[in-house]
Amino acid sequence: MKEARTPGLRRPMLSDRVQEAVAAYLFLAPYLFSLVVFFAYAFVRTLYFSFTQYDLFNPPTWVGLRNYVALLTEPRFLTALQNSITFSVVVTAAQTTFALMLALVLNQKLRGITFFRAAYYMPSVASSVVITLIFIWLYQRAGAINYLLTMALVYRRVLLVFLAGTAVLQVAMVLYERRRGQPASPLEPSLLVTAMLLAGAATAALWVAGVVTPVEGVQPVSIPWLNTRRRWPDGPISAPIPLEAIMLLNTWTTAPTFMLLYLAGLQEIPRELYEAASVDGASPWQQFRHITLPQLRHVTFLVVTLGLIGTLQMFDQVAVIGDQAPLESVITLAYYVYSNVFPGGAVPRVGQAAAAAMTLAVLTLVVVLIQRKVVER
Repeated sequence: MKEARTPGLRRPMLSDRVQEAVAAYLFLAPYLFSLVVFFAYAFVRTLYFSFTQYDLFNPPTWVGLRNYVALLTEPRFLTALQNSITFSVVVTAAQTTFALMLALVLNQKLRGITFFRAAYYMPSVASSVVITLIFIWLYQRAGAINYLLTMALVYRRVLLVFLAGTAVLQVAMVLYERRRGQPASPLEPSLLVTAMLLAGAATAALWVAGVVTPVEGVQPVSIPWLNTRRRWPDGPISAPIPLEAIMLLNTWTTAPTFMLLYLAGLQEIPRELYEAASVDGASPWQQFRHITLPQLRHVTFLVVTLGLIGTLQMFDQVAVIGDQAPLESVITLAYYVYSNVFPGGAVPRVGQAAAAAMTLAVLTLVVVLIQRKVVER
């Protein structure tokens, strides 16, 4: 029997499939072109240069593994490798934790929460160069950070009285609400604001009465945040203070981006899970541990992966700081590659830089694969 065909319809021909494929590749052409030229071609040339001696002016000479062996004995490369690993581990952990905390706070249904979401995201929108220049000013010996630390020491008695009063009032109001049968968490926002206002008024009254006074004779804080070779803390686990200053800067500028990812993940978690857990008597901490964290596993994998890749390749902030800090205190692998290709008045060492770039690529791949196994487990 012949197959019945609906009038006006026909089977898709090979030409139609070819046309669809051609149309798809045309749309993908700009991306594929940039991928081939700026990644595949660049990667192959970098791999080739890593086995040669090349200075951008004379033809490259094949030297085999000599560049990789030289890296293992060069103190500046080993310092850059140590700084990059330390920077990557600390900043990735800090920005992931900070981003999750921000997302948890901004996921509340409060009036005006949209304004705070936009305000907390602003550091990620601003130019990295501009932000770094601002922080260079803040990190000066007579800058705003040292000034604020000095004021904290001068008014530490006032601050301690205010914090103690806030804590006591918060605990008292939470216990009172619970005795009335009202659900109140230890950090209930409305109660916390009330406690802070009352504690502030009481502290001001004690200050006017002369009971609480500022500390006199405090020496100004003069921490050398950038122009120093000191390490902190003392001991085997330490990092240069200028590198730690860049860690604070990088965490502050990148955490808001990851906050958005976590915020989107939090809003996708079904509310029924929390309602069922509340009925079963689960505490907020148990809900966070057994519901929130497992549901955000894939978001955490993405955040940690992007964080590791970004921190291992950190370059711009070190380049902008420049001579404000000793090079060995802030140099990273990405800046080591740049400084060997563009060494100022010296002869470029492209082969050495290419070998360091390949080492950075392999290190990034290994670290991402390890953290993937850890997250999956």
